[in-house]
Amino acid sequence: MSLEQEEETQHGLLLGCSDAVPAFIEPNVRFWITTVRQSFIRRFLQWTELLDPTNVFISVESIENSRHLLCTNEDASNPASEDQRATVHPDSSNLIPKLFRPAAFLPFMAPTVFLSMMPPKGIKSVILPQVFLYTYMTMFNSINGNRSYTCKPLERSLLMAEAIAASTFLGVVPHFIQIKYGLTNPWIKRLLPVVFLVQASGMNVYMSRNIESIKGIAVMDKEGNVLGHSTIAGTKAVRETAVSRTVLFGTSALIPEIFTYFFKRTQFFLKNPGSLWILKLSCTFLTMGLMVPVSFSVFPQIGQIQCRSHEEKIQPSTEETEIFYHRGV
Repeated sequence: MSLEQEEETQHGLLLGCSDAVPAFIEPNVRFWITTVRQSFIRRFLQWTELLDPTNVFISVESIENSRHLLCTNEDASNPASEDQRATVHPDSSNLIPKLFRPAAFLPFMAPTVFLSMMPPKGIKSVILPQVFLYTYMTMFNSINGNRSYTCKPLERSLLMAEAIAASTFLGVVPHFIQIKYGLTNPWIKRLLPVVFLVQASGMNVYMSRNIESIKGIAVMDKEGNVLGHSTIAGTKAVRETAVSRTVLFGTSALIPEIFTYFFKRTQFFLKNPGSLWILKLSCTFLTMGLMVPVSFSVFPQIGQIQCRSHEEKIQPSTEETEIFYHRGV
């Protein structure tokens, strides 16, 4: 591959088949449709594979080779390879930037959540971790959300900027309260930032992906054929993702706080006070390491809705009782 071709691919241009090969449904969509009725445990095991940190470094050549094999294989029903499921967006077939692939979520978010929960020591120590946390969270939500609708770049940029600003403001509120009022109750001091983190993470999903609820997202039959765009499916996709995020960040922030609260009362801490932050950071990584695949698995990637619950313009498009939509990560 030439340098120019690689640069174009890295910027998310379509990774499609050549014109000589008949078009077929994006393999990622075909794969996720087959997992709709799988158990939570099965989805969890699949996500533990896709969240392997080495998937961040899968090369463009490897992804293109996988796509080429799928495009030239006579059996177009073959499922997507793990390379594609971990790096290629199911809606657009665009390559997901390395820093925002699901496999990069834990390495970036765990230390940021740890820093965002640290006791406030000044304005910079409060604001900077929150800005980084919600900037990354907003970009991840937007890039990995549903992309089956049309949206102008300026419109998307403004939406993301609003989400970052609002989430950051909400995230710094409990720290400013502590600075101003000097809270002394240890449980209030620990739980207040957790409560605001839960609220901000859920709100961030709603704000960064709100356009899905307004414009609607593509809905499909069981074969993956698009039947139209539904605001009902868009709203459901955003709501499910918001619920999974609040579970993820609430648990990941709460458990380390509980552990450190009791750890500070042990003899080991009295002899080694510096070990507190090592324990809290390790606990944050371990908790998020478990909760990321759990939260991604709570709801199937391809959701389903009864056809009669959809807009009237979509119902005549199919005789099936259930239709499907891509929820996004």
